[in-house]
Amino acid sequence: MTKHYLFAALLGLSLVGTASADDKDNSKTTTPGGRRLNSLHNDYAVRHRRLLLRNRFEFTPLFESTINADFQHTIGGGVKLEYHMSDMLSIGVIGVYGTSIHTGLVDKLVNPNSPSKLEDNTNDMTREPSVTEFLDHLNSMPVHGAAYISITPWYGKLAAFSQAYVAFDFYFQGGVSFAQLQGDCPTNICSDAAPGQPRPNPMPGGENLPPDNNPNNDPPLNTGGRAGLYLAGGLHVFLNDFLALDLSVRDYAFSDNPSGADYNADLFVGQNKKTGEDDNRFLHHLFFGAGVAIMFPTTIKRTP
Repeated sequence: MTKHYLFAALLGLSLVGTASADDKDNSKTTTPGGRRLNSLHNDYAVRHRRLLLRNRFEFTPLFESTINADFQHTIGGGVKLEYHMSDMLSIGVIGVYGTSIHTGLVDKLVNPNSPSKLEDNTNDMTREPSVTEFLDHLNSMPVHGAAYISITPWYGKLAAFSQAYVAFDFYFQGGVSFAQLQGDCPTNICSDAAPGQPRPNPMPGGENLPPDNNPNNDPPLNTGGRAGLYLAGGLHVFLNDFLALDLSVRDYAFSDNPSGADYNADLFVGQNKKTGEDDNRFLHHLFFGAGVAIMFPTTIKRTP
């Protein structure tokens, strides 16, 4: 009987000791809210993962083309410079120099064989511009770009035919856009020095003449520098550890009037003093971009 009591006492002491040891260990792996944690809590989600972006500088020669232009397509080349502070967060700038070509709509309006062709000669008695008045009011975008913050929330691998595997990531960018707009309307076409305002009477002592109500001879007001918003989304497809194909859609949004014409139907191009509005409006200039990203340094690090 004594042996049974002794065995029970020893068993009870061992259980108390084990519980005390567990409590001591749990104090190191338990949150203040009582949630138990293990050694994986502070470990890397993916071990030996290639850090393709973290602490690397990205240099990307690129090509861009508009995808929603009404009158003038802008195509050109430029460079994107970006520093990746982590695999998710980076900052960068982009600059593009471009040239302009007519869209299909412009070709229809100026093509001699088109049934929609504008009139050849200037007629101030109609609202319709002549071919020359229409073309001279159009503007172009020789320079555009942006400064932005980029977030890369998703990454993974692509498999082609179960043999070729490449890494990829999706990114989203937001920031400030800038552009330089250019136009060239000669004084013989844009001859109205004060659109929407009374004209001086050539006869001495006479009253001023009313506005001519002809927007086709007004300056287009669509040249000069612009600043606005920038949004973009794209992906990297890594060809190796330091080269990646960069595909994106970018939106440079700022005030513009691509046609240079009377948009608010007040019979002149300029600011309306009664409403405070002019013929510029906030427009989204969408571009498709493709480039080759080069990462520096060319060697990568791995998680433990």
